Amino acid sequence: MFPTTSEDILAALIAFDTTSRDSNIPLIAWIEDFLDSHGVPHLRVDYEAGKTNLYATIGPDVEGGVVLSGHTDVVPVDGQTWSSDPFTLMEREGLLYGRGTADMKGFIAVCLAMVPQFKAMKLARPIHFAFSCDEEVGCRGVVPLVEHMRDHLKRPSAVIVGEPTSMQVVNAHKSAVRYGTEVTGHESHSALTDRGVNAIMVAAELVSELNRVREDLIAEGDPTGRFDPPYSTVHVGVIKGGTANNIVPRACSFSWETRLLPTADRQAVPRRIAALARKLEPAMKAVAPGTGIATEKMTDVPGLAPEQDSAAEILALHCAHANSTHTVSYCTEAGHFQSIGIPAVVCGPGSIEQAHKPDEFIAVEQLRKCETFMQRLAAKCC
Repeated sequence: MFPTTSEDILAALIAFDTTSRDSNIPLIAWIEDFLDSHGVPHLRVDYEAGKTNLYATIGPDVEGGVVLSGHTDVVPVDGQTWSSDPFTLMEREGLLYGRGTADMKGFIAVCLAMVPQFKAMKLARPIHFAFSCDEEVGCRGVVPLVEHMRDHLKRPSAVIVGEPTSMQVVNAHKSAVRYGTEVTGHESHSALTDRGVNAIMVAAELVSELNRVREDLIAEGDPTGRFDPPYSTVHVGVIKGGTANNIVPRACSFSWETRLLPTADRQAVPRRIAALARKLEPAMKAVAPGTGIATEKMTDVPGLAPEQDSAAEILALHCAHANSTHTVSYCTEAGHFQSIGIPAVVCGPGSIEQAHKPDEFIAVEQLRKCETFMQRLAAKCC
């Protein structure tokens, strides 16, 4: 027998260690068996070996349905001090503790707990589940699922991504694009710097340009006044280079990211870095032809642009009994759905402030709110 309540289903989901570096297939297989027990059809869309996405449909096989989207992977617990086993659900004073409770197995648990009610209702529009992999490492896993939806499935009218928003309706978030830049210099004795190309110093020129970009983005600001911080950002997170003080370094690499307002040009910052690289490289190659600068895009998560009065926004506001929308600075998979023309919003139980921390938790009261939201959604789909 499968569990029936949101809490019991959440306990079953938490017991699967779906840290992004590991496979999520055992969890997906459990969900498939659960759906089979209720006669709900489903399919897999694989991402890579050991990683897959699940798509399921309750109701008629027609266009205009609503997708409830959530990711199955979680962040690591390595190095964190937990008060209890992070993969065993613990309840204390109305709070449910465990890795992924807020981000975002709580939402998935509510979706599954609602299956009997969804099945019992005469749905005129289908309710779909889209459960993805590898969201926590750049929202990469959902891409083949989104492409499969675009190319092979009946088109939904709205997507609700259940990331933790305390059940507030979010209609916009920033993009997140990560890059790796590698500078190849030329080694020499530090007494003969003119015969070498110092990769660290070239990298420093590029990092300085990123800092100038940062200042420009702050000056441009956020015309809508909705985001915190109220501007696009750029950030260098890791830099590595050099072997010894008396060696002109041959190599230096650094990783950096942009988190841009959803309507901003995601190519503008890398264009500035590429332009500076073109200016620096001739002098480098004059000393040693094998030198150069290479930048590679590592991940690309599109922002969620606001679509006022979209089908997703109207539906979510109704189901949440809310009259205003919000923004968040973290990223979700919503922008991927929007990129294929399906309106999307973010609305889910729990608080992002609890995500990724030791003793992550979700309040039972948040699960109840999400269940009420789902009941209203199903009524709208009748």
